Amino acid sequence: MKSTRSTWALGVALCVLVAGGATAAAVPSSHPTQTGSSEEAQLQALYQQAVTEGGRLVVYAGGDKPGQADYLKKAFEEKFPKMKVGIVVDFSKNHDARVDNQVAERHVVADVVHLQTLDDFPRWKKEGALQKYKPVGWDKVYRQIKDKDGYYTGLFFFGFANVTATTLGSDAPVEAKDFLKPEFKNKLVFTYPNDDDAVLYYFKQLTDKYGFDYLKRLLAQNPKFVRGTQDSADLVGTGNYVANFGSAGSASGHSRTSLPRKSPWVAWPQTGAILKNAPHKAAAKLYLSWLLSKDAQEHAIGTWSARTDVAPPAGRKSVFGYANMNPLGLGEFMSDRAALDRYKARIGLYVGDVHGVNPSDPKNLLGLYPTDQNGTQG
Repeated sequence: MKSTRSTWALGVALCVLVAGGATAAAVPSSHPTQTGSSEEAQLQALYQQAVTEGGRLVVYAGGDKPGQADYLKKAFEEKFPKMKVGIVVDFSKNHDARVDNQVAERHVVADVVHLQTLDDFPRWKKEGALQKYKPVGWDKVYRQIKDKDGYYTGLFFFGFANVTATTLGSDAPVEAKDFLKPEFKNKLVFTYPNDDDAVLYYFKQLTDKYGFDYLKRLLAQNPKFVRGTQDSADLVGTGNYVANFGSAGSASGHSRTSLPRKSPWVAWPQTGAILKNAPHKAAAKLYLSWLLSKDAQEHAIGTWSARTDVAPPAGRKSVFGYANMNPLGLGEFMSDRAALDRYKARIGLYVGDVHGVNPSDPKNLLGLYPTDQNGTQG
């Protein structure tokens, strides 16, 4: 199935990525240009600088299906038609390794990264791998999700909750315990939690709250495990599969999403930064500033905004307003890699080894220095 904005961004699914020719004088400083002017005026000034630089941009976006970030590429290029953007989608855990390798090899081809691996950004800041830059809209970003010095920032919130077949109607599972009902045996499908840290955190919250007995009872339902949250969501409503949790929905029309009222679920600020040795710094600054502009936050991202002055999606509370979801929790979980790896190893004993090709790079094209989804090497 073709991935779209609605299949990737939780904003639609719950209705609520990524990871030169200009002179030094032409490249904007670490602060937005024309302070005090309108956001649109600032964006247009940045646009001219990016065009002068060459009009190219490479973004590494965390995800698990090619094309998941096409909605951002399309919106950006429609607003700035002289820009040409390559957005490369791959698992964040692969992109961060790519960035580490590119920095070590002194061959950086990515300009912007926005990833799920939240623990990477403080490390990269400490290692000097990031460009200090406070984009347009910086002062409106939730203080909890941005670096006070301006090296990285949350760009929007992604979230994982329930995905259930529309045929279930009011019988669809909502709370974690509902997935244990006998009628769902052999009908559940999940993403391998030992392959995706956000899914792992979802399972961690459940075993913390309900004990490992909950996991044992869930596995007694004989669920199917697959790679990638998109694939697990897309299977719901097809064949014999009727439900999962820990994914963000599908545009198939065969499923719907819901938030647990009491059980834990997961949302987090997908975090972005410019690499210090980015080849297209002016374009990178334009992209981050556009993405954090009020207009883009209201009309392009399709999910909870990183800005305090943008309303939550229709029918939803503020992302910080749910008693059973802490949007900072995933970052806290990932900050202790030793504890995370211990939990991952333990849960791997229960769900087994990960099997299957990388769904974001099924043909193994991306390699070390991709500048587009076809694996063109920079």
